[in-house]
Amino acid sequence: MPARRKPRPTEAPGTGTPKAPAPKRRLATGRLLKSLGVTAAGAVVGMGVLGLLWPMPDRALAPTPEVGPASLAAPPARAITLLVIGSDAEAIGAPINKAAPAGPANADALLLVRVNPQGPLQVLNLPTELAVNLPGQKGPKRLGEAFRLGGVALTADAVRELVGLQPPAPDRYLVLPRGALRDLVNGLGGLELSPPRRMSYTDRTQKLTIDLEAGLQQLGGAKVEQLVRFRDTWLGDTGRRSNQQLVATSLRERMLQPERLAKLPFLVSQLQPKVQTNLTPGETLSLLAAGLDGSQPVQFASLPLKPAEEKHKGLRQLEAGATPPLWKEPAAP
Repeated sequence: MPARRKPRPTEAPGTGTPKAPAPKRRLATGRLLKSLGVTAAGAVVGMGVLGLLWPMPDRALAPTPEVGPASLAAPPARAITLLVIGSDAEAIGAPINKAAPAGPANADALLLVRVNPQGPLQVLNLPTELAVNLPGQKGPKRLGEAFRLGGVALTADAVRELVGLQPPAPDRYLVLPRGALRDLVNGLGGLELSPPRRMSYTDRTQKLTIDLEAGLQQLGGAKVEQLVRFRDTWLGDTGRRSNQQLVATSLRERMLQPERLAKLPFLVSQLQPKVQTNLTPGETLSLLAAGLDGSQPVQFASLPLKPAEEKHKGLRQLEAGATPPLWKEPAAP
């Protein structure tokens, strides 16, 4: 029996007929890549056309949450009256104020701030040189001395009786020493202020030098302190109160800037141990949320005073006929 012949590689097994040649892989692969390239190019062109019709949004232009006073905290449910005491001491608890008159801290500035969520922010600048009768003291004293003689409690009582506030007003208090004022201003990146004139003064006893040029400029904490402490030879404490109002206005404008507003919670926490207050950080932010509302202008007010007389040794008197309440609440809208 003859041996079977093995099929040649070019023959189909068991047929003896020639086998069809296998397709060339390189040619197939090349055609596939060419097809994919055409498809990809078409997709790119198609995406370009779609991009002209429905352009992709620029992420840089996407809306961001608006930063405003309302983002700080919920405003108070009712009007809150805050007593602000600007101390001439360097820090809270300092035994010596290193100012004039030397001794325990006096009040260099006294402000009543009414924060009303339903009305304008009201600020009453109280004259520290106003003559008042304080319990246990012989003869009239300066209103600013109440802080040295009896602290916040005596100052609040004297202010309440003077202005004609109804208890429990003032609801809250804030004692701001000179060092904390500088830190507040520096924490906001300085203030843009325009001193009304050239201010130059040196007091070697207090180691105080005031050197300010007139005109609009950027002032840091140390220079702002000089501005609020400067006492004009002719205007006296009246000129000082005007400077304090300039600073208060600039502080509010600075806080309203979005980049500063976002930093207020951190700044409040940093200043908390440097001030004396019965406000919690949350209450402070709540008052700021209402007080920084720019929908209505701030209402500044002052008390009517008689002209200064030498016989009163620097003490001022209220004008005749000035009877409480000396600071009326805004009319209902």
